[in-house]
Amino acid sequence: MKIIPLSEGAFSVDKTKLFVPFESGMDNLQNRPGGSLLVEIQPFVIVTSKDVLLLDTGLGFIQKGELQIYQNLKANQLDFTKVTKVLITHLHKDHGGGVSITDKLGHYSVSFPNAKYFIQKREVDYALKQGFPSYLPEEVEVLTSHPNVVLLEQDRGHIDNYITYELTGGHCPYHQVFWIRENEEIIFFGGDVAPQLQQMKSRFVAKYDFDGKRCMELRQKWWKEGQEQQWTFLFYHDIKTPFWSSPNIFPENKF
Repeated sequence: MKIIPLSEGAFSVDKTKLFVPFESGMDNLQNRPGGSLLVEIQPFVIVTSKDVLLLDTGLGFIQKGELQIYQNLKANQLDFTKVTKVLITHLHKDHGGGVSITDKLGHYSVSFPNAKYFIQKREVDYALKQGFPSYLPEEVEVLTSHPNVVLLEQDRGHIDNYITYELTGGHCPYHQVFWIRENEEIIFFGGDVAPQLQQMKSRFVAKYDFDGKRCMELRQKWWKEGQEQQWTFLFYHDIKTPFWSSPNIFPENKF
C-alpha cells in the first residue's frame, strides 16, 4: 500500500475553534491567545490494489478557486474524481470541512462524487444537532441523503473485507477509527483519539477531549498492539511525523 500525506499546513487553534495559519520561523505561538495549540491538518490517501482511499477531508479551505485538498491531490498526480472511498473518523470542521462543496448558487454536493463515503450515522446526527463552532451543519447536511454515503450504524464492522472500523468515542461521542489490511501490511488511522506520535508514548489526558481518560487508555492499548502486530500509524495532527512504523518494517522505505 502507498501512503500519501496531504498536508494543509500548520495551524494554531484555541477555545474559539478557529484555525489560524501558522508559519514556522515567522510566527510565535506565544503571541497567539492563551491555551492555543499548534497542530498539523493532514488528511491521507492510501492507494491499495482495490481503491484510492481518502482518510478524512481536511478543513475545506478554498485556494485559488478550488478546494485545497484537490490541489494537494494534483500535486501527487491524483485527481479527486479517482478517489473511490472516503473514510471519516468524525465531522469536526478540521476533519470534515472538505466533505462537501458549493456551486455558484450555494447548493451543496459531495466533494468526491465517484467515492463511497463511510461515516457513523450517529456522528452525522450529532454534528447536525451540536452545530457551530465545532461542526458546520450546512456542509454536513448533504451526507444525510446522498446515495454515495454509507451511514454506519454498528459499533464495529468491515468494509469490503479488508477495512475494519470501530466506534471509539473518546474525542467526541461517535468518533471511529480504521484498520486497513492488505497482504502483510496493517495501516491504522486513529483520527483525533491518536492524533500525534508523542501522545502514543505518554499517559497524556487532553482537556479538549470528550473523554480524555478513554482516549489515553485507547492510545496505550493501540501502541502496544501496534508494535506487536507491526502496524503503520497515521497521525493527522503531527507536525513532524505524518506516519510511523516499527524500524524493522519496510526497510526499503517504500513510502
